[in-house]
Amino acid sequence: MTDASATAEPGADPEGAPTSPGYLQRKDDYLRRLRRIEGQARGLQRMVDEETYCIDILTQVSAMTRALQNVALGLVEEHLAHCVADAVSTGGPEADAKVREASEAIARLVRS
Repeated sequence: MTDASATAEPGADPEGAPTSPGYLQRKDDYLRRLRRIEGQARGLQRMVDEETYCIDILTQVSAMTRALQNVALGLVEEHLAHCVADAVSTGGPEADAKVREASEAIARLVRS
């Protein structure tokens, strides 16, 4: 890949300029939710190990999937409200890049 976003540093925009993530105000909330999801994953492993009834496992998989989707939706909202909105207010090629990046991320979520 020769795309600038593929070579940008983590925490940098596609042109490589440092940025701060839009979710920083809610970072602790996201970490708490992800730790709960991690616990759900361990619970699923235990259920399989203990040969729990299939439907019970599938119910828990569904709950974990919804929890991950909620984290993703929150991050998308934060990204649009912070990163994309800031780029659009500045204008120029960075705005186009941020909108395209957000669209691609949303498309990935919809496909998953």
